[in-house]
Amino acid sequence: MSDIMFFLFLFFLIISTLANPNVIKLTLPKADSTETTKKDHLSLSVTNDKRYFLNKDEIDFASLEQELAARTAAAGDNVVVIRIPADLQVQDLVDLMQIGVKLKLNFVIATARQ
Repeated sequence: MSDIMFFLFLFFLIISTLANPNVIKLTLPKADSTETTKKDHLSLSVTNDKRYFLNKDEIDFASLEQELAARTAAAGDNVVVIRIPADLQVQDLVDLMQIGVKLKLNFVIATARQ
């Protein structure tokens, strides 16, 4: 009996990983509930006119990767909080995420309560 239960569990586990993630509707950057971090992480803010700020220091996009690498290494923290407007293009967010993947950083998107 336990063998049958194990195989059923394994079957449903495999099937659930094959589910199409495109059926999930996401509403970002608004969220019903938000979580706060207990640690003060590096903040990357983007304005509507595509100006980039690390904490409060303005950085041009060309030197953003080097600044992110230097500041996260100095802080010993690989978590960066991204604050990006809701009406900015997705490609702008993807460009930032590619930098994070390259530097092996963990990006967290800041959201606002609805």
